Amino acid sequence: MAHKVEWFEVTGNDPAKLRAFYAGVFGWKIDANNPMNYGMVDASDSGIGGGIGGAQPGGGPSLTFYVSVPDVEATLKDVEARGGRVVNPPMEVPGGPKIAHFADPEGNIVGIMKPMHS
Repeated sequence: MAHKVEWFEVTGNDPAKLRAFYAGVFGWKIDANNPMNYGMVDASDSGIGGGIGGAQPGGGPSLTFYVSVPDVEATLKDVEARGGRVVNPPMEVPGGPKIAHFADPEGNIVGIMKPMHS
């Protein structure tokens, strides 16, 4: 069974400006009223959900997509066996899914997640 893209994330040095940009360009409803000031993109009409937030310390702007997998650890083992490398090991998002990041053989960063509903 093929795995679907479940989430996307856009980060940068001025998350408020990014939220305004994407809301204006695509008409997205974005709610950043949470303790992390993380802009949750409403996908209730169609499409996949996502978030817009600040860049990690020492990092720059990034765009990541997250693919739904049944087993994060097993997927990372497969990634490594096929020439990729683990960038961020599995972690539980508070109140959310388990996620991890890997680099493909060309260095592109991809997220994987085990959604809460699976």
